[in-house]
Amino acid sequence: MSGYLAINGAVVKPPKDFKISYEDIDADSSGRNADGTMVRDLIARKVKLELSWGPMSDLESSNILKRIDGIFFTASYPDAKEGRIVTKTFYAGPRSLGAYSWHEKFNAFKWEGLTVNFIEK
Repeated sequence: MSGYLAINGAVVKPPKDFKISYEDIDADSSGRNADGTMVRDLIARKVKLELSWGPMSDLESSNILKRIDGIFFTASYPDAKEGRIVTKTFYAGPRSLGAYSWHEKFNAFKWEGLTVNFIEK
């Protein structure tokens, strides 16, 4: 991924996987009419970022999870449609991650596979 990912203005560890979805939001009135013709009432176009990370330290995972903990947050990311880094306001979908390893000597946990979707406000 060229560029970077910043959350609330701070650059975070780059995700291992990064996927952008461009989604059309239609009104409830959209659908097929009596002769089968599609009628659309497009009310918005939104972006969804599907993100996942590989192994992470406590600090790296905590940094990301705390930054997306609010109701809304900003994220700056490379956008293929715009051809540049853009900043938008998002909310976070469900977050999950698993334990990677425990290092008894340093009393430290390592995490792996943090996955989350950023959905545009």
